[in-house]
Amino acid sequence: MSTLRFKVVETAFNRKAVKFESPKEATSSYYGKYVFSRKKMYDYLPKETYESLINAIDHKEPLSRDIADSVAEGMKQWALDNGAKHYTHWFQPLTDGTAEKHDAFIEHDGKEGVLETFSGKLLMQQEPDASSFPNGGIRNTFEARGYSAWDISSPAFILDNTLCIPTIFISYTGESLDYKTPLLRALNAVDKAGTAVARFFDPTVKHVISYLGWEQEYFLVDEALYAARPDLAMTGRTLMGHESAKNQQLEDHYLGAIPTRVEAFMEELEVECHKLGIPVKTCHNEVAPNQFELAPIYEETNLANDHNLLLMSLMDDVARRHNFRVLLHEKPFSGVNGSGKHNNWSLGTDKGVLLFAPGKTPKGHLQFLTFIVNVMVAVYNHNGLLKASISSATNGHRLGANEAPPAIISMFLGSQLTEILDGLENNKESWKQMKGKEGMSLNLSQIPELLIDNTDRNRTSPFAFTGNRFEFRAVGSSANCASAMIALNAAVADQLNQFKQSIDDRLRKGQELNEAIIEEVISLLKYSKNIHFDGNGYSDEWKEEAARRGLDCETSVPLIFDSYLKPESVQMFARTGVLSKVELEARNEVKWEMYTKKIQIEARVLGDLAINHVLPVATRFQSLLLDNVYKIKSLFPQVKADEIAEQDYITIEKIAYHMKSIRAKVNDMIEARRVANVIEDERKKAIAYHDEVFPCLDIIRYHIDRLELMIDDEMWSLPKYRELLFIR
Repeated sequence: MSTLRFKVVETAFNRKAVKFESPKEATSSYYGKYVFSRKKMYDYLPKETYESLINAIDHKEPLSRDIADSVAEGMKQWALDNGAKHYTHWFQPLTDGTAEKHDAFIEHDGKEGVLETFSGKLLMQQEPDASSFPNGGIRNTFEARGYSAWDISSPAFILDNTLCIPTIFISYTGESLDYKTPLLRALNAVDKAGTAVARFFDPTVKHVISYLGWEQEYFLVDEALYAARPDLAMTGRTLMGHESAKNQQLEDHYLGAIPTRVEAFMEELEVECHKLGIPVKTCHNEVAPNQFELAPIYEETNLANDHNLLLMSLMDDVARRHNFRVLLHEKPFSGVNGSGKHNNWSLGTDKGVLLFAPGKTPKGHLQFLTFIVNVMVAVYNHNGLLKASISSATNGHRLGANEAPPAIISMFLGSQLTEILDGLENNKESWKQMKGKEGMSLNLSQIPELLIDNTDRNRTSPFAFTGNRFEFRAVGSSANCASAMIALNAAVADQLNQFKQSIDDRLRKGQELNEAIIEEVISLLKYSKNIHFDGNGYSDEWKEEAARRGLDCETSVPLIFDSYLKPESVQMFARTGVLSKVELEARNEVKWEMYTKKIQIEARVLGDLAINHVLPVATRFQSLLLDNVYKIKSLFPQVKADEIAEQDYITIEKIAYHMKSIRAKVNDMIEARRVANVIEDERKKAIAYHDEVFPCLDIIRYHIDRLELMIDDEMWSLPKYRELLFIR
């Protein structure tokens, strides 16, 4: 082992858990401490201002400038009382991350001093540079103006002595340049459409709310080892590295005892989350070594998405305090499971009724089936779009890898719901026989009766019904949840609008309401049956069957993005008012450009590592073997020397072969990049990188990984999987 690598690895392995003093008081006493919650609003705002703001939030009404000035004054005072010195508009550009520009709470007082001030104008909008963020051509360098505008539905919070105000981000000409704007539009669309349908069953319903519960998977790596791997630091994944003898094959990591250092990290992260109002509840070891998961209590989708983005930032900060680095890449290590961010999605009314949960009355049963079948139709009609919403250069490594859902969108419903839906086609009354959870006795006196859910779980399904919600399992761990939630909520809203129109048409023809709903549900069920699949999504048979059913089976990420611009997608987004054609075209330009850049960076990093790290080490080791062969030949007769050095001959020849292959393929990769880089059309360039550049990475990796197995461990300069994957 080289001296440098020895010191790095020794330092990493000798890390001890950072001492974290957990608060002695109950979580409820500090939960939301740094959030401008309704309680804080009540304490810091005048009564009239408080009531106006709450009314605007609850009833989705605009807020006047006068009220905004009063809110800003109270928000500023609360922030100052909690040690904040700056404020920022916190928004979500098309980078999958967040952005912020900090300003101090000061203005000249006219007496050569300053005073703390914050106005409603500054609270409601600011003007970040719109040309420096991905925009797909909507903004040019000489057209830099953009606007960030306050989202009153997501509470402000204090992070690192800065008041953060969640905002949307739009161009000077009004197009969205972020994820929050179309997400809010999609949530408004599903609210309006869902409410209209829910009123068939309860005329007093005023709103339908979209809920999201994300499950964040991630890897932890020792910071010292991370720093010694340029590929991890630059791309978020290992571009080379042979599997260790032990990975996850013993299945002993999942839900196992959490390592002490990791537990200290998790505990501090949980406390920091709770102070910021993020309701994290569950944490555990995941399947792969060094892989973990964090999950919260469900929240309204917009707030849940803001919290997930805030969490990803918090994770990085807290991890560094514990000498870790967080890896959110979907596939940071070859040979072990990758990471997802399962989006548990549901709809509910303002009356507290979950629309994907079977009701307690026949009317409740019918409402449940109505919304379930409409979701089926939406997913069936837009399965290609939903796949595009979760696709990326990084998630492309994970999908279909026998650890995650395949790159084909289908729906798992479970045996009981399937039986009910199948029965509907032959018997209109069968839906009335729906049952809730049933008991199961294990005939063990020490164990109480178990309540069995009305559906099993299918880990191979990308979109599974799990009792009172759908689990969109295909979302990637590094993604902004909004991408998937925009497409899903918009598609469902559009389908619910069409369902409402169909029922209204039936009623105008004199059909009774329940009869009209049942017949329309049966018609839609028959139409969308091809999206329903409860079997093994990993099998080759399913891929063939999915193609016969007409589902989107494309696996090339740049081509998957085409679904955003298909006429049915453009029309759906237009009908719901979520995204215009101009916005869709711009976003696809960003997606193709981002794909190209990520593969381009990986290719450059791997080329550098191959030529400047791997080959020099291989050459030195080969030279040692050659020197050994010459010494053997000088000491022994030819026949004996050949016998003794036979294995060295073989190794020398293999090393030469792999080195030659690496040089040739690196040159091919560079040439493929050179050809692709002159392509001006972003879509064609992304396709060229996918088809010509990306395949080179796996071939180069294969030869490097073979060399890793042959070269003396003391000479290999990069930490290996056996060191990276097991926290000590």
